[in-house]
Amino acid sequence: MKDYLTGNATVESVPVASSKDVVQARQVVRNLAQRGGLSLVHQTKLVTAASELARNMLVYGGGGVVRAAEVTGSQGVGVFVDFRDDGPGIRDVEQALTDGWSSGRGMGLGLSGAQRLVNEFDIQTGPDGTTVTIVKWNR
Repeated sequence: MKDYLTGNATVESVPVASSKDVVQARQVVRNLAQRGGLSLVHQTKLVTAASELARNMLVYGGGGVVRAAEVTGSQGVGVFVDFRDDGPGIRDVEQALTDGWSSGRGMGLGLSGAQRLVNEFDIQTGPDGTTVTIVKWNR
């Protein structure tokens, strides 16, 4: 995925170590979506995806950091969000992105559902942690 944070993007960071922090991350993403002029439908999709990914980061990765910014690209204005944790990584990304698959603690819709709600989605994972990056464009 292209690095949309180069240039003049102002990045907002939210450390996530509790459910309260997940709520704070959601609010930061919502505010950026509103400032970026995303429609209410696109705001809802982005915030839902961000909520699922931040919750997953807390539950499976032990917490981490959410970074978000309003960005401009060839598609126009959008919101970039990444979720970084230092957890054990995702053993099988393809399986984790399959609807209905769960590690046993969820409904199996978090990653695949979040992927469907945004325009760009990327996962980088390994034994030292996982980064999920999403972008929702104002279309």
